[in-house]
Amino acid sequence: QVQLVESGGGLVQPGGSLRLSCAASGFTFSTYAMSWYRQAPGKERELVASITSGLSLRNYADSVKGRFTISRDNAQNTLYLQMNSLKPEDTAVYFCRARRVPSADREYDYWGQGTQVTVSS
Repeated sequence: QVQLVESGGGLVQPGGSLRLSCAASGFTFSTYAMSWYRQAPGKERELVASITSGLSLRNYADSVKGRFTISRDNAQNTLYLQMNSLKPEDTAVYFCRARRVPSADREYDYWGQGTQVTVSS
């Protein structure tokens, strides 16, 4: 049974930091590209950061570059998102995603249930 369980969200003041975790199970974590998405009230879900399998190449949304860092621990089957210098506009539900496309006609795509991040004074 595939599971992605996010944790680490909460309420933080502007300028503060949080570290999100996504514990994965039920699939071969190291072979999947992993990413963090977020969705604010009334807005579409957007990609925040991604990290590939293998070389762990990273990609970030312009809005979080220089503030957020995505990382993965394949030995612990865990994905992380270190969030620094948080702003009120970072407030959203953050989701973990695992995706693998082994061939043109096969795709594996899993999502977590999300964790709430609220940035407010």
